Amino acid sequence: MQFFNSLISILPEVKGPTEKHLPFNKKLKWTLVILIAFFVLGVVPLYGLEEAALANFEFLSIILGAQFGFLTTLGIGPIVTASIVLQLLSGSGILKIDTTTKEGRAFFQGLQKVLAIFFIIFEAIIFVFLGGLTAAAGFSPWILVFQLFIGGILILYMDEVMNKWGFGSGISLFIAAGVSSQIFIRMFSPLNSLGDLAFGSGQAPIGQLLVFFYSLANGNVNGAMLAASAILATVIVFAIAVYAQSMKVEIPLSFGKVRGYGIRWPLKFLYTSNIPVILIAALLANIQLWASLLQKSGHPFLGTFSGNTPTSGFVMWVFPPNIVSNLISGVFDPINLAHAATYAIFLIAGAVIFSIFWVQTSGMDAASQAKQLMASGLQIPGFRRDERVLERILERYIFPLTIMGAVTVGFLAAFADVSGTLSNGTGILLTVMIIYTFYERIAQDHMMDMHPAMRKMMGGS
Repeated sequence: MQFFNSLISILPEVKGPTEKHLPFNKKLKWTLVILIAFFVLGVVPLYGLEEAALANFEFLSIILGAQFGFLTTLGIGPIVTASIVLQLLSGSGILKIDTTTKEGRAFFQGLQKVLAIFFIIFEAIIFVFLGGLTAAAGFSPWILVFQLFIGGILILYMDEVMNKWGFGSGISLFIAAGVSSQIFIRMFSPLNSLGDLAFGSGQAPIGQLLVFFYSLANGNVNGAMLAASAILATVIVFAIAVYAQSMKVEIPLSFGKVRGYGIRWPLKFLYTSNIPVILIAALLANIQLWASLLQKSGHPFLGTFSGNTPTSGFVMWVFPPNIVSNLISGVFDPINLAHAATYAIFLIAGAVIFSIFWVQTSGMDAASQAKQLMASGLQIPGFRRDERVLERILERYIFPLTIMGAVTVGFLAAFADVSGTLSNGTGILLTVMIIYTFYERIAQDHMMDMHPAMRKMMGGS
């Protein structure tokens, strides 16, 4: 551990604000700066790149917040992979870090940064030397590795800036930005697949709303139904996700030293929010990346691909089939149901496991919450003021909510993925939850210090 402490101490760190409460305008400014920087990095191509064999893996790019062939090729993959590894090590007891203390949390975060840098270097080398990215003639592949490293480091520190100066997680922001832009393009874009204006070209546009009317005008009923089903599935997933996100259990609390005054402490039904589905989706994305790279290197241990679609092996069973599209197109096979069920079970089980690990390592477990409430002078009315009593009562709520919330999130993600939404279903679910979480955090922390017009838009008076 001394080695890691020494390593953590020499790593550059984003200095946090000196103010205890950052004003809304300052957080908004830094969030916009990071968002613009992310989009700029996503259009800067890698110098000396001949071919990006991974460019067709759209599912992976959305989940990883990546643009293959550009500076954001690695996306948030190394950061999330580092988090997954630490979650597994901590949850299994192999790595013992007391995250209830300030020093323990600082060490945990520093160790995660060290691991993230390791995975940035590791994934950059793997992408280039296993054939995912090919250097042009006359260029050393190490030039590509260096550029990937720079892009990965920039995203790592942009995430840190967001955590300290913005409205929350940079990882969440990057995912939401990528999915939102894709949904907008797939809903309204008048361009065709070649990048030309669709009208008059004889090809359907990318925007599904335009495809719907285009197909009806040309008597293509199946095309119109496919476009309508994609739009409808997106709306349904949005509605269910918002409803689930708003559900909560309220626990009455009172101040022991102030009689007659109490509050209601809300515990969300989706207790761990979008964290479990980010982790399991990133794990699936990494599995697909590895499967593709192994196939290109001639060792398809995880399965094979036809284009960007898995056709055999383990990777096929953890890739969602589009059941709605198959039904409308008349190519539905009963094996699609088994395929969808396997994918859903994998997603739900993974969400539950990561949800439990996250609660234990992020200070959201009953013991940590009881300690915080006791330190704030709060207690449950009618019960003895004892931390152990409060912990047992909170355990009745927190553990079931951890499990049920994770199952709900996993099921919603699986449903969205197999129903043919406008973007990757998991990405849409994540985006809804991310935007809702940002909205709640802003409304709770900054309703009084934001501009009156913004306050009215956020539902304030």
